[in-house]
Parts: sequence; C-alpha cells; structure tokens
Amino acid sequence: MSKSWLSACALGLGFGVGLAGGMATANAADAMSVHGVTKTEIVLGMHTDLSGVAASYGVSSANAVRMRADEVNEAGGIHGRKIHVIIEDNQYQVPRAVQAVNKLLHRDHIFAMVAPLGTPMNMAVFDDQFKENVPNLFPLSAARQMYLPFNRLKFYGAASYYDEMRSGLKWMVEHKGKKSICMMYQDTDFGKEVYEGMRDQAAAMKIPLVESVTHKPTDQDFTPQITKLRAAKCDLVGMGTIVRDTIIPYSTARKTGWTDVDFLGSAATYDQIVAGVPGGVTEGFYAMGLTEQVYRDTASPTVANWFDRYKAKFNQDPNIGAVYGYVAMDLTVIALDRAGTNLTTDSFIKALESIDGYRDIFGGPTQSYSATKHQGANSSFVAQVKSGRWTRVTDPVIY
Repeated sequence: MSKSWLSACALGLGFGVGLAGGMATANAADAMSVHGVTKTEIVLGMHTDLSGVAASYGVSSANAVRMRADEVNEAGGIHGRKIHVIIEDNQYQVPRAVQAVNKLLHRDHIFAMVAPLGTPMNMAVFDDQFKENVPNLFPLSAARQMYLPFNRLKFYGAASYYDEMRSGLKWMVEHKGKKSICMMYQDTDFGKEVYEGMRDQAAAMKIPLVESVTHKPTDQDFTPQITKLRAAKCDLVGMGTIVRDTIIPYSTARKTGWTDVDFLGSAATYDQIVAGVPGGVTEGFYAMGLTEQVYRDTASPTVANWFDRYKAKFNQDPNIGAVYGYVAMDLTVIALDRAGTNLTTDSFIKALESIDGYRDIFGGPTQSYSATKHQGANSSFVAQVKSGRWTRVTDPVIY
C-alpha cells in the first residue's frame, strides 16, 4: 500500500466544499432576536474533518450539506430566507473542534449545528453549544450520547454504534459460529462506544472476549496490536476504527497469514474507501451499515440523478458520507419550512418533533421523531466487501 494512496485517504480524495468563512451577513440593523436568523437569512454551522483521518466522511458530508442548501436557495429559500452554511475544519481533533465551535457560536452566531462529525468532538462542545441554545442536528457520530441523555437540542437519525455492534455480533455467532472475540479500538469516546457494544453482547451470549488492544486515531503501525490479537486465538475481531486504522490492521493481518479470523467494524468503517482499496486488500471485511452505499450503475433513477449532480458539482463520486450529509440537511430543511415565518428555536424544535415517517431518496431507514424521542431510527445491517464493493448480507434489523 503506497504512502501516496494513504495520503489520499486522509485527505478525503480532495476538497469539494468551499468554506464560508467570516461572520454571518446579518448586521445590527436587521438582526432579529434569534441568533442566526434575519429577514433574509438563516445561518447554520458545521464542524467536521476536512483534512484529518476522517476526511473521507467530512469532505463528502460537507459537500452534500452545501449541495442541499444550494438547491433550496436556488429555489428561492425558505419563507424568503436563504440558507448560509459556515463550515469549519476540526481535523478530527478535539482542541480544533472546540476552537471551531467557539467561532461558530460567538462570531458567526449560528442558529443550529448540522451534521457535525466525530464522537469526541461533539461531546467536547455540547455544554457550550447548549448554553447558547443551539440545536445539534444529525451528527456524523453514532454514539448514544448523540441522543442520550435526552436533551431538547439533540437530534440523531439512526442506530447507535452500541446497538449496531450488538446486532452484528449476534449475527456472527448465530450464522458464522463465532466462539471467541477480540477487540481493537481507538482510545477515544468513539472507540469505547464500539467496544462496549461488543463487550455487552458477548457477555449476554456467554462468548469470551479474550483480548483487547487500543490505539490512537493517528497511529500508522498496527503490527504490535495484530500480533497480540493473533496470539489470543480469537475467531472474530471487532473494530472500533474508521478508515485508515481499519485498512492497515486488516491488511497487516492478512499479509502475516492470519486468515482464519473475520473482522467486523461499525458503520464508521462502512466507507467505499475501505471497500475499494487497490489490490483487494480489504476483501472479506465485514461492517455494519445504516443506509446502503450508493453505486451509480445500480442506483434508482432518482439516486442516479443525485449522483450525477454531486459529481458534476464536486468532481468526485459521492460516498456514504455524502448520503449522510444530504439527509441531515434535507431533514433540517423540512423542519425550517414547517417552523414557518416566525422562526425561533422553539418553533424549529417542534417542527423537528413533528417529522413522522420520513424516507430519504437513498432507501435509508424510516425516521420518526416526537417530543420525547429524538432518535429517528434504530436499524442496521451486516455488509461485506466483495469484489471491491460493499454488499449487504442481511436485511436491516432493530436490535
């Protein structure tokens, strides 16, 4: 595997999104009492990874958020207001996320945060964000903390890492006869969430968890971890990893002849960059999925049209991160419209809570919200890399 190829992974295969820097265009003369809302504009924020280890998700989701906002603006906006999205690079680092959110809250005065990426990053800024009464909408993190404990300002659309991994391990035991498991995970809030799902399901099924190893998100050599896991003689390795730290350990295991073991990642590993590594390096890898990966040659006419528009706009194929970003902004647009002309945080939250039976164009899970339920859906499926693509091997199920 070449260093240049790994660099391309880390950079998300290029930047398609233009950052809208600086302060929101509102001035004191026309500002309303609600931060980020004027007579002509709604200011939304997003902190995501544009240049770090999770950039394949961050760049594509930022592109798609911008794309959906542009579609709305080109159609005249929402109740006379255009959507202005300000995107900041958190580089998948907590200090950078704190810095970015401080700017979005106190300089740009955003109305809401849309599709922010990263479990540790979101958790680090929740307190400051919620003190400013700024909703957190459909983050690119499946940690339970994105909707628990309940907070009127938290909204999340899919299954948690915890439930995904419990569901995946259950299938692996029942259908592939797994008898002992190992865990490899980032030493972060994200990695621990994945670990806890596997640990608790293993305990429930009386399957031994025989070894666990951790690493930093930026690590590039995983030989010691793979050596330790192999010595434990487990037949399944659960992965609390993302992109590069999925590809390299899996490749290392296969190159060293460790082939009598399966690897199962969370939805964070369900990225076409993982599936499409040159030379079939990740062939056979399993992951949990929330919405199926989009491929142009098998897409419906509606999704094919979306795929072509995305590629024309950003000069790259959309990945699953683009799907997540587009859906996040689409749900936000629906709620902004339902909130009416007199847009406030309260009217917006009530509008979000009124969404029932939402179906995206990609065939994702049906999402419904209420005044007491801010997790829109809770289904996931098992997928496997076959011939360089993700292939779903189970139907979506709710754990």
